[in-house]
Amino acid sequence: MFRFFKRFFSKDMAMDLGTANTLIFCKGKGIVLNEPSVVAMDRYSGEVLAWGLEAKRMLGRTNREIEVIRPLKDGVIANFDVTNKMMRKMLESAYNRAHLVHPRMIICVPAGITSVEKRAVIDAAEQSGARDCYLIEEPMAAAIGAGLPISEPVGSMIVDIGGGTTEVAVISLGGIAYSESVRVAGDEINEAIMRNLRLEHNLLIGENLAEQVKIAIGSAHPLEQELTHMVKGRSVETGIPTAKEISSEHIRRTIREPVDVIVKTVLRALEKTSPELIADVADYGIVLTGGGALLRNLNVLLEKETGVNVIMADDPLTSVVRGTGWALEDMALYKDVFVN
Repeated sequence: MFRFFKRFFSKDMAMDLGTANTLIFCKGKGIVLNEPSVVAMDRYSGEVLAWGLEAKRMLGRTNREIEVIRPLKDGVIANFDVTNKMMRKMLESAYNRAHLVHPRMIICVPAGITSVEKRAVIDAAEQSGARDCYLIEEPMAAAIGAGLPISEPVGSMIVDIGGGTTEVAVISLGGIAYSESVRVAGDEINEAIMRNLRLEHNLLIGENLAEQVKIAIGSAHPLEQELTHMVKGRSVETGIPTAKEISSEHIRRTIREPVDVIVKTVLRALEKTSPELIADVADYGIVLTGGGALLRNLNVLLEKETGVNVIMADDPLTSVVRGTGWALEDMALYKDVFVN
C-alpha cells in the first residue's frame, strides 16, 4: 500500500536552476515551467509576495517594504533561504499545488561548481520537498538536449551561454574530455551596457532595461543593416527622465569585453583538447546553446575566430532542461553522467 501511494504521489522532475531563468521538466509531460529566477519578498515578514515573471517586473519599481532578489549568481546559489522558498513555489506551480508530491529530481549545475556549492543545491532541493536529488553538469545536459552523439567515440563541442556562466566542453564516450566554466555570460553583458550608458551617456537604467537593449540591438559582429533603439532612463546630471537613441554599433563596442572572454574560452578549449577529438569538432562543428547564444552574429564571430563551423541548437533556451529531462526519462541509460 505504501509503495502504491509513493508511486501515485511522486512525480519525477528535472530542473534547470539557472541564474536568469528556471525551467522544470516533468516526466511524461515535458517542460511545464519556464520562469525568471527572481523573488519579491516582504522585507519585514520574509513572506514571498511574487516570484518568476511577476517578480521580475517589479525590479526597480518596488516600495520600501518590498525587496526583489535574484537568489542565484554566476550559476550557483547566493542566497540559500530565498532559493529554497523560490523552489517550493515553483514545485507547487508545476504540480498544481499538490503538497503531497515528493519528486525525485535531477538538477543541472555548472561544470566548475565546488563540492560545497553542490551540497547547497542538494540541500535546497531536499528542503523544497524532493525525495532524492541527482546532479548533472550543464554542458552534458546541453549536449544531450542538442542531440549530440555523446556516447559515441566522437568528439562533440558544446558552448552553453546562460545568464551567469558560459560552459564550454568537449564530450566523447559518454563523458567530458575537457570542460571550462567561466562566470561571464548574459548578466555580464547586461552590466556592461548599464555601465557604459552611465559613463558615456550619463543615462541610468536598470537590469530589465539593459536586457531589453541587448535583445533589441545587441550583436557580437557587424550586422548587414545596423539598428537603433531609443533608451529611456534617468539623467545622471539632472536626475530627470531622459531618452537617448543608441546604435547597435555602440552596443557592440560596449559588450566587446565579455564577448571576448567567451571567444577566448572557446579558443582555449580547442588548444587544450587532444588532436583526435579536435579533428572531430572540425568535421562536425561547435554547437551553441543557452539564451546567450541568441546574441546576434555570435556564431559568425566564433566561426571567424576559430575557423570551425558553428551551429545553433534547436531552441537553445531549453536545450539544458530538455537534456536533463531526457536523462530523467531513462536514468539507467544516463546513469554515468550524474556527478553525485
